[in-house]
Amino acid sequence: MITEEREEAEGWKDLKEKNKDKLPPFAIGEGEKDCNLFSGKWVWDESSRPLYEESECPYLLPQVTCQEHGRPDKDYLYWRWQPSDCLIPRFNASLMLENLRGKRMMFVGDSLNRGQFRSMDYNATIEFYWAPFLLESNADHPGKHRVPDRIVRKDSIDTHGKHWKGVDIMVFNTYIWWMSGRTFKILNGTFDDNIKDIADVPTDDAYRMGIENLLRWIKQNMDPKRNRVFFTSMSPSHAWSKEWGGDPNGNCYNETKMIEDPNYWGSDSRKSIMQIIGEEFGKSKVPITFLNITQLSMPRRDAHTSIYKERWGPLNPEEKANPSSYADCIHWCLPGLQDVWNELLFAKLFYP
Repeated sequence: MITEEREEAEGWKDLKEKNKDKLPPFAIGEGEKDCNLFSGKWVWDESSRPLYEESECPYLLPQVTCQEHGRPDKDYLYWRWQPSDCLIPRFNASLMLENLRGKRMMFVGDSLNRGQFRSMDYNATIEFYWAPFLLESNADHPGKHRVPDRIVRKDSIDTHGKHWKGVDIMVFNTYIWWMSGRTFKILNGTFDDNIKDIADVPTDDAYRMGIENLLRWIKQNMDPKRNRVFFTSMSPSHAWSKEWGGDPNGNCYNETKMIEDPNYWGSDSRKSIMQIIGEEFGKSKVPITFLNITQLSMPRRDAHTSIYKERWGPLNPEEKANPSSYADCIHWCLPGLQDVWNELLFAKLFYP
């Protein structure tokens, strides 16, 4: 397999040279015409899934190793995403390495982007930068960020952005940390001010401000002739099974099958966030590749870490008596769904 990948990489060098004047940075060839990689269906595939074995991957954190933590079923490992009108290019590690030689690739965002970063499983230096809001916040510590009231400093993208300069390929995400209610706390001034000017604003307005900040930073710091920018859309959670017609008090715990309704969307808040992203990105004059993983991930209530992960602390008696009460229905098992996100990233990076 390694020899085959190297041979393909050598062939793709020639292809890239031929196309270098008409393709964006890092691209090798054009994607299939009129193909939407994000529209399709999940296909059972025992021949090619999982892409790697959990026990053989040293990069996975205990927060995502579901088999190690006792998950009894394995069906979630064998689903492959199949676009309706084309094929996803096969992920090729040698090709990735060759084209990232001497370059920097950085994932910026929250723990869901960190999961995608961990899934990018090959021997290269890939960076992850913890910034769940992208802006400066009181949850910016990489390890100690469990705060009761989340506060974001207005228009503070440069606090973190100064550390992103010089990166060749950026993969951003921000969503789940904003979803703490109908309103959100925005700080005018600095966190060092003795008297802090904090306003409660509608969550949609706060999120829009964050996206506007990001787009401003991209415009000022990323050169379309040298850099590529990706934005991963919101990762769905499955914390309320009543949303798909299940137990009114249930969640993703013990769910081993996908949601069958192809039109399932979940809560309305997800739609409003997607609308904001569409409106703001539509104004950008800098090319940004949108990785629309939301709808394809929506059926995958079966792929969350649930109770099969390392926790922050020991269980209390109430949690032990009711496992669904502490099920994590936000993060995903690896191997699993986020490997597909990286296959799509690979496709858009090299075959836009």
